[in-house]
Amino acid sequence: MNRLLEIGFEPAGNWFNDAGKLRVELTRHSAQKNILYAFVCDGVVMYVGKTVRMLATRMSGYRNPGKTQTTNISNNRRLLDALDAGSAVEILALPDNGLLHYGRFHLNLAAALEDDIIRVLDPP
Repeated sequence: MNRLLEIGFEPAGNWFNDAGKLRVELTRHSAQKNILYAFVCDGVVMYVGKTVRMLATRMSGYRNPGKTQTTNISNNRRLLDALDAGSAVEILALPDNGLLHYGRFHLNLAAALEDDIIRVLDPP
Protein backbone atom coordinates (compact mmCIF):
# COMPACT_ATOMS: atom_id res chain seq x y z
CA MET A 1 0.00 0.00 0.00
CA ASN A 2 2.78 2.42 0.85
CA ARG A 3 4.25 2.03 -2.63
CA LEU A 4 0.97 3.25 -4.10
CA LEU A 5 0.73 6.17 -1.68
CA GLU A 6 4.31 7.15 -2.58
CA ILE A 7 3.38 7.63 -6.25
CA GLY A 8 0.29 9.71 -5.54
CA PHE A 9 -2.56 7.31 -4.81
CA GLU A 10 -4.96 8.78 -2.29
CA PRO A 11 -7.56 7.22 -0.01
CA ALA A 12 -10.84 7.45 -1.91
CA GLY A 13 -13.26 5.41 0.18
CA ASN A 14 -14.13 2.12 1.82
CA TRP A 15 -16.18 -1.01 1.24
CA PHE A 16 -18.70 -2.24 3.81
CA ASN A 17 -20.88 -5.31 4.22
CA ASP A 18 -24.46 -4.11 4.61
CA ALA A 19 -26.57 -7.18 5.48
CA GLY A 20 -24.79 -9.38 2.94
CA LYS A 21 -24.59 -6.75 0.19
CA LEU A 22 -21.66 -4.54 -0.67
CA ARG A 23 -21.89 -0.87 0.14
CA VAL A 24 -19.28 1.64 -0.95
CA GLU A 25 -18.56 5.03 0.55
CA LEU A 26 -16.44 7.24 -1.66
CA THR A 27 -14.97 10.25 0.13
CA ARG A 28 -13.14 11.67 -2.90
CA HIS A 29 -12.76 11.22 -6.65
CA SER A 30 -16.25 9.75 -7.09
CA ALA A 31 -16.90 11.80 -10.25
CA GLN A 32 -13.33 11.47 -11.58
CA LYS A 33 -12.86 9.71 -14.93
CA ASN A 34 -9.67 8.05 -16.25
CA ILE A 35 -8.66 6.82 -12.84
CA LEU A 36 -6.53 4.00 -11.52
CA TYR A 37 -7.82 2.40 -8.31
CA ALA A 38 -6.81 -0.29 -5.87
CA PHE A 39 -8.61 -2.33 -3.23
CA VAL A 40 -6.47 -2.61 -0.11
CA CYS A 41 -7.34 -5.16 2.55
CA ASP A 42 -5.70 -4.51 5.92
CA GLY A 43 -2.85 -2.68 4.19
CA VAL A 44 -2.28 -5.30 1.45
CA VAL A 45 -3.07 -4.47 -2.17
CA MET A 46 -5.58 -7.08 -3.32
CA TYR A 47 -6.72 -5.68 -6.68
CA VAL A 48 -5.71 -2.94 -9.12
CA GLY A 49 -7.96 -1.69 -11.89
CA LYS A 50 -8.63 1.27 -14.14
CA THR A 51 -11.69 2.91 -15.57
CA VAL A 52 -12.45 5.60 -18.13
CA ARG A 53 -15.86 6.04 -16.49
CA MET A 54 -16.51 7.83 -13.21
CA LEU A 55 -15.09 5.99 -10.21
CA ALA A 56 -18.54 5.82 -8.60
CA THR A 57 -19.96 4.20 -11.74
CA ARG A 58 -17.18 1.61 -11.80
CA MET A 59 -17.67 0.76 -8.12
CA SER A 60 -21.39 0.19 -8.73
CA GLY A 61 -20.41 -2.66 -11.07
CA TYR A 62 -18.75 -4.44 -8.16
CA ARG A 63 -21.75 -3.82 -5.90
CA ASN A 64 -24.27 -5.21 -8.40
CA PRO A 65 -22.47 -7.40 -10.95
CA GLY A 66 -24.27 -8.62 -14.04
CA LYS A 67 -24.54 -12.36 -14.71
CA THR A 68 -21.76 -12.31 -17.34
CA GLN A 69 -19.40 -9.85 -15.60
CA THR A 70 -16.86 -12.33 -14.28
CA THR A 71 -14.44 -9.74 -12.86
CA ASN A 72 -17.23 -7.94 -11.04
CA ILE A 73 -18.66 -11.21 -9.71
CA SER A 74 -15.26 -12.40 -8.50
CA ASN A 75 -14.40 -9.10 -6.80
CA ASN A 76 -17.87 -8.87 -5.23
CA ARG A 77 -17.31 -12.26 -3.61
CA ARG A 78 -13.73 -11.46 -2.54
CA LEU A 79 -14.77 -8.14 -1.03
CA LEU A 80 -17.63 -9.72 0.91
CA ASP A 81 -15.37 -12.55 2.11
CA ALA A 82 -12.75 -10.08 3.36
CA LEU A 83 -15.36 -7.97 5.13
CA ASP A 84 -16.98 -11.07 6.66
CA ALA A 85 -13.55 -12.03 8.02
CA GLY A 86 -13.39 -8.67 9.80
CA SER A 87 -10.94 -6.99 7.45
CA ALA A 88 -11.09 -3.32 6.51
CA VAL A 89 -11.16 -2.76 2.75
CA GLU A 90 -9.99 0.63 1.51
CA ILE A 91 -10.19 2.08 -1.97
CA LEU A 92 -7.15 4.05 -3.12
CA ALA A 93 -7.25 6.11 -6.29
CA LEU A 94 -4.83 7.86 -8.63
CA PRO A 95 -6.66 10.32 -10.88
CA ASP A 96 -5.34 11.36 -14.28
CA ASN A 97 -4.73 15.11 -14.13
CA GLY A 98 -4.63 15.31 -17.94
CA LEU A 99 -1.17 16.84 -18.04
CA LEU A 100 0.77 13.94 -19.57
CA HIS A 101 1.28 14.18 -23.32
CA TYR A 102 3.42 12.57 -25.97
CA GLY A 103 3.49 15.07 -28.78
CA ARG A 104 -0.15 16.03 -29.32
CA PHE A 105 -1.44 12.82 -27.76
CA HIS A 106 -2.73 12.60 -24.21
CA LEU A 107 -1.31 9.72 -22.18
CA ASN A 108 -3.87 8.05 -19.95
CA LEU A 109 -2.00 7.68 -16.66
CA ALA A 110 -4.21 4.83 -15.45
CA ALA A 111 -3.67 2.81 -18.62
CA ALA A 112 0.06 3.50 -18.58
CA LEU A 113 0.61 2.37 -14.98
CA GLU A 114 -1.88 -0.46 -14.41
CA ASP A 115 0.07 -3.31 -16.00
CA ASP A 116 3.36 -2.50 -14.30
CA ILE A 117 1.80 -1.96 -10.87
CA ILE A 118 0.12 -5.36 -11.19
CA ARG A 119 3.40 -6.93 -12.33
CA VAL A 120 5.41 -5.45 -9.44
CA LEU A 121 2.88 -5.83 -6.61
CA ASP A 122 1.37 -9.11 -7.90
CA PRO A 123 -2.00 -8.84 -6.13
CA PRO A 124 -4.09 -12.02 -5.88
